[in-house]
Amino acid sequence: MTSSPAVLGRGEPFRLLFLGQALSVVGDRITPIALAFAALELGSATDLGLIFAAGTIPYALFALMGGVLADRLGRREVMLAADLLRTAVQGVLATLLLTGVAEIWMMVVLSALYGVGAAAFFPSMNGLISQAVRPEHLQEANALLALTRSAANVTGPALAGLIVALIGTGEAIAFDALTFAVSALCLFFLPIMPVDRSADAHEAGVVAQLRAGWREVASRTWLWRGLLAISAYHVFVLPAVYVLGPALADRQLDGASSWAFIVAAFGVGTVVGNVIALRAPVRRPILVAAWALVVGSTQALIIGSGLGTLGIGLLEAVAGVAVALFFTFWDMSLQEQVPPGAVARVSSYDFTVSLGLMPIGLALAGPVSDAVGLEETLRLMSAVSILVALGWLAAPSVRRLRRPPAPPLPSPEAAVQVEPPLTAPSGGSGRAR
Repeated sequence: MTSSPAVLGRGEPFRLLFLGQALSVVGDRITPIALAFAALELGSATDLGLIFAAGTIPYALFALMGGVLADRLGRREVMLAADLLRTAVQGVLATLLLTGVAEIWMMVVLSALYGVGAAAFFPSMNGLISQAVRPEHLQEANALLALTRSAANVTGPALAGLIVALIGTGEAIAFDALTFAVSALCLFFLPIMPVDRSADAHEAGVVAQLRAGWREVASRTWLWRGLLAISAYHVFVLPAVYVLGPALADRQLDGASSWAFIVAAFGVGTVVGNVIALRAPVRRPILVAAWALVVGSTQALIIGSGLGTLGIGLLEAVAGVAVALFFTFWDMSLQEQVPPGAVARVSSYDFTVSLGLMPIGLALAGPVSDAVGLEETLRLMSAVSILVALGWLAAPSVRRLRRPPAPPLPSPEAAVQVEPPLTAPSGGSGRAR
């Protein structure tokens, strides 16, 4: 990398979006740790599980509606509303903690509301990126956003530990609320390029729009097979990592210190993968994504390999590179290959079948490992995901699909059409992850 990314140049619409997300994603990584300590001060580990579950269930219930609203009303508008909701939720939670009146049931309700905002935000963001970035800069933009998430995976928990230890959990949650407010402000002033929305985005009902979004998925073999592979990764591999990984480190390695090293090694790998994705010339991104998911699906197998802390950590770093490449090129392919007016709806199916189904794996990982054994469960969960990913890779359309040719650059006068800022809702101003 010998120059700054062109997509962050002065006057580029993506610049504001990136600045808002670079800060907001740090807050996202602080919240789980602060929330965990706050919940454990008031209740038990079971209570903490209820709080986290309440935050993930909305993906299954509301992500599809979020995609429809984004394509119907506007991606920036839905993201702005979602960020305003999460600013309010985190502000209320911080106030409850700081005043000492918080109770577990309140945290469960607020976690569910936070999840509603997140379920609407992420499909909308996938659609907004394709509006705010020129086609030739899509790879760069997605890699930059992924790089901020990878860096936040390292810095966020460390910052959370400092804030919680030196100040308190309420202050940490308040910081997250502030990051959402800043992100909303960036979205409020964001100039975006116009999107060619399909007619059904304005004229059809909600159900018809959902059907139209599903037709976009079902008509592309590489896409619906990819959704199956992603759901397998979230249902089998990630629960194995989140639930069984710490258990194995506690029983067979050096406990928390070993697990911290393994997680950090994976984080370093994702940073490396994002840097590679930033500039690597890739003509068949879906093929790269499919191969990367096959490698990324080995994580549970790696953790149960018996190679010790160092060996597992090194292999997890390789898996981290693959996972970063997968998500970057998957998102970019949706933005390039799906009609602009349907990107948010198609992305909503993505989040519904991945994050929405993930609680199933989280609930079953422990009982299955108790029944058949820890190492056996880890190997089984990786094997299922690898087989599904190989099935995706075997699709001829995955090997044939190439990036569309870049259109000619528009004249400077027509490059960006700025929309007027939204009218602030009564009672305040706002913005939106």
